[in-house]
Amino acid sequence: MLVALLLLVALSNAVRVNGNGGQCGSNPRLDPRPHSVSILEFGAVGDGKTLNTIAFQNAIFYLKSFADKGGAQLYVPPGKWLTGSFNLTSHLTLFLEKGAVIIGTQDPSHWDVVEPLPSYGRGLEVPGGRYQSLINGYMLHDVVVTGNNGTIDGMGMVWWDWYSTHSLNHSRPHLVEIVASDYVVVSNLTFLNAPAYSIHPVYCSHVHIQNVSISTPPESPYTVGIVPDSSDNVCIEDCIVAMGFDAISLKSGWDEYGIAYGRPTENVHIRRVHLHAFSGSALAFGSDMSGGISNVLVEHAHLFNSKSGIEFRTTKGRGGYMKEIVMSDIQMENVHTAIAATGNCGSHPDDKFDPNALPHLDHITLKDVTGTNISIAGNIAGIEESPFTNICLSNITLSTNSVSPITWECSNVSGFSDSVLPEPCPELGNPSYDSSSSCFYLLSVSGKTVVQ
Repeated sequence: MLVALLLLVALSNAVRVNGNGGQCGSNPRLDPRPHSVSILEFGAVGDGKTLNTIAFQNAIFYLKSFADKGGAQLYVPPGKWLTGSFNLTSHLTLFLEKGAVIIGTQDPSHWDVVEPLPSYGRGLEVPGGRYQSLINGYMLHDVVVTGNNGTIDGMGMVWWDWYSTHSLNHSRPHLVEIVASDYVVVSNLTFLNAPAYSIHPVYCSHVHIQNVSISTPPESPYTVGIVPDSSDNVCIEDCIVAMGFDAISLKSGWDEYGIAYGRPTENVHIRRVHLHAFSGSALAFGSDMSGGISNVLVEHAHLFNSKSGIEFRTTKGRGGYMKEIVMSDIQMENVHTAIAATGNCGSHPDDKFDPNALPHLDHITLKDVTGTNISIAGNIAGIEESPFTNICLSNITLSTNSVSPITWECSNVSGFSDSVLPEPCPELGNPSYDSSSSCFYLLSVSGKTVVQ
């Protein structure tokens, strides 16, 4: 499929989404766009020094006129294209040729400040607005960000320094953020040095992220790779992600704002990924999950050199739920804590949250998991007033490197385990637990039903 896709791109030099974007089982067909222009036609200079924000904005404004004529493509040839933030439009393909590098300027005056997302109520790091992301889309249909392994470099070093020294005036920007849109494809690109998140689809439907490589240095503070946020029908496949904090993190809003907005992240399929998270989790759920997270399938994942492999995070006042999540065929290497869940993680946006808004974690299945050089097999700490329930573990073998006799720690949790080494805590190994009704159910993800 990938070879055919690249051949189609090379022949047509323009593509558009057609079909079931976001469903891993049926890849979106990328049809030729009838119109294509080069960023050079708008006066852009690829010397890494000339600021090209106006050229990108003018090019996309021009291509907007082709939206009802089959759409169009903006072609970025080899070169170093320095720019501030710019907005995409519907029925558009942004295509980066091999050797093309879009570079985010480090001058914050060229990054617009926008309102906080309604499901968060404020900027994540600083109250008030937030810097707009480098490449943005809002209320779009049929948008593609792709290439022949071109690169998008956020030059995040200055942003990391401002974050670490508490010098930010507004919350940090992301590399690509698509908001309230559908049929979105991000593929065949390299993402480097994001100021915060690399790819952030929020309030979106039918999102397909495929064959991308994402990285930031280990010391980059709270940088995250792919963040599906209050979005549905999301496919993430064949990606390599190595980040300072989390590699892939599923979210759905923050406390009372996420509860009020009420849009969950659901129907997510993640497969064939290689994930490394230096100080966070290779695969994270929450802690911002007030709109709910459900119906998630993760399979054939390689998690390595990470603080934690799989982690669920929430806290009192968060509300929401994380449920009907299945992970299988997971390989871990050099991970401190293989499986973690905590009911005491994350801060609150303000003092208006409801402390009685208790989150629920239920029906989480992990099976066919192996791990080598693991320090702690599992650490699961639920909430006394809302215990974590139906945690089901099957066919899991974790080779621990710790001399401590404690390889599992559990509290306020119940579940079932079968063929798990080292042996989990008693709360997860109760032989009287009704596994047949609690661990085996139908999970429908991206249009296909999986029997667990």
